[in-house]
Amino acid sequence: MPIHIELGCSGWEISMGRQHVGHSEIATFAGAKVNLPQDVASKYRQQVRGLRDRLKAHLDAHPNFSLKKMLLSGSLAKGTALRSLNDIDVGVYVAGSSVPDDIGGLLDYIADKIVEAYPNVTSDQLTRNTYSITLSFKGSGLDVDIVPILYYGDPDWRGDLVSQDDGSFLETSIPLHLDFIRDRKKAAPNHYAQVIRLLKYWSKQRKDEDASFRFKSFMIELIMAKLADQGVDFSDYPEALQQFFTYIINSNLSERIVFNEHYDFADVECSDVLQIIDPVNAKNNVARLYTSANVNAIVDAAEAAGDAIDWALSAPTKTATVEAWQGVFGPTFQV
Repeated sequence: MPIHIELGCSGWEISMGRQHVGHSEIATFAGAKVNLPQDVASKYRQQVRGLRDRLKAHLDAHPNFSLKKMLLSGSLAKGTALRSLNDIDVGVYVAGSSVPDDIGGLLDYIADKIVEAYPNVTSDQLTRNTYSITLSFKGSGLDVDIVPILYYGDPDWRGDLVSQDDGSFLETSIPLHLDFIRDRKKAAPNHYAQVIRLLKYWSKQRKDEDASFRFKSFMIELIMAKLADQGVDFSDYPEALQQFFTYIINSNLSERIVFNEHYDFADVECSDVLQIIDPVNAKNNVARLYTSANVNAIVDAAEAAGDAIDWALSAPTKTATVEAWQGVFGPTFQV
């Protein structure tokens, strides 16, 4: 429990740990070590915008071209990118009777079409991955990870995304996913996205320590969306982080997380160990490949982080407080 000091008869209580590290210190750390700088984010978005504009110009001149749209997705589009971001996710919508429906053929097809649509792009800038294609910019060194989406004309830009987990086709909609997170961000401007970035940074520390640790960023975002829908206040970062870890500990991640903005709850049929359902596709359990061991590792990590924050908020000295927060964010945490 936090230790408090009462001064005189004023009733003023100061949590010892918060006297050294509180909301403002966590926010400062996030700005210095966690968040992707605004100027860098703007530069990356501008480069993707340039690609998108050139594709549109090509489409205007060739209406039957099979690449129909390029949309920024992932953390940069959502505003949750970390400073360590080194590639950008984009979805390329592909349509037409000549488009291959096998992964290998589809990737080769898209690579050829990218070279056709972008005269300045050479084949040596394209690297074919297992389920995507990486386009490398020679000047900036930026990598754009291109994920194909088979498109059938849906007005909400629903299409079959090639899953980066196992190469299966999953129905998705980039615009609807972005609207989903924007709605939550509107309810907690700045704070909602910031807490997600802090949690993603925490998860990254765990992965750096243990290569077997798995906790997908999208899963973190959806747990945060559940908490947001329950009215959790994210404006105090130590408390918001503790709310997240407490939810994981108390639930043991055994309850289904699902949203009904684009389908009914009854549409979900899932018996996987961990069930965090895509808010756009009732048939897609984002955590379908997670085992009981993976779940236990996440719960254990949450317990360790929760204990560290409890101690940080009650530690009697600045040194002890900083060491406790380093148990959450790693040795780079300093105040």
